[in-house]
Amino acid sequence: MSIAGGYYKAAESGHRVGCDCIQLFTKNNNQWRAKPISADEAARFAQTIAELGLSHSIAHDSYLINLAAPDDELWLKSIEAYAEELRRAEQLGLGFVVAHPGAFTTSSEEAGLERIAQGLDEVHRRTGPLTVRTLLETTAGQGTALGWKFEHLAAILEKVDVPERLGVCVDTCHVFAAGYPLSTTKEYRSTIRKLQQTIGLEQVRAFHLNDSKRELGSRVDRHAHIGEGHLGLEPFRHLLNDERFADVPMYLETPKGTVGGVDLDVKNLATLRGLIEV
Repeated sequence: MSIAGGYYKAAESGHRVGCDCIQLFTKNNNQWRAKPISADEAARFAQTIAELGLSHSIAHDSYLINLAAPDDELWLKSIEAYAEELRRAEQLGLGFVVAHPGAFTTSSEEAGLERIAQGLDEVHRRTGPLTVRTLLETTAGQGTALGWKFEHLAAILEKVDVPERLGVCVDTCHVFAAGYPLSTTKEYRSTIRKLQQTIGLEQVRAFHLNDSKRELGSRVDRHAHIGEGHLGLEPFRHLLNDERFADVPMYLETPKGTVGGVDLDVKNLATLRGLIEV
């Protein structure tokens, strides 16, 4: 949800379209710097969240951050930027910050994974003890982006000094584009079994629910409205009725807008809720 006009506006927007939980950026996601969050802004956000009955509010980090960067200047800049993301989320009382692991660019997959783990360790040293945690997001695997294999995220969790400060966010569009099928019951069970065997289902603390404009294994990250992409409705039906994830919050990242006067977030939420078997 947009924070234009104030952080509390994101809560109001989420509540207006029928969300139970919201995700937001704590700053412009395409800029390195941002003005500090005032105590009044944080207090009003917390009050609005409480009054509207929203829970499990989380943030997403800036798209500029690359903790896998082989270039020392960018890597150190990313470390400080991500540390600030955690501090800002902590100030707003958010539970998690979702982060793309990073892209290894001119190095290698192995070197990139090591760089991410080292970067997260340095972030944790700089921030000290915080309640907010990082959720490493599954990615589609465009270019040299890491995180499109479950093994990538498992390796980072294994390498960091304090894995308790991490968890995983599974994006349905991303895992599908990365090559993990979800459509049939057999495919869904197989993919979730791989997730369990590599990362562990207890590490999954959030889902991003998005259909995919591109086909299975395309390695292209393009979100579509629920049921209108190559995923279709069945993967979401499987997921929403999987009791193992009944208490894991799920967030829409589908395209914004209105059609025929109907907010598309309202439409997507209705489609998803219609798949839940009572």
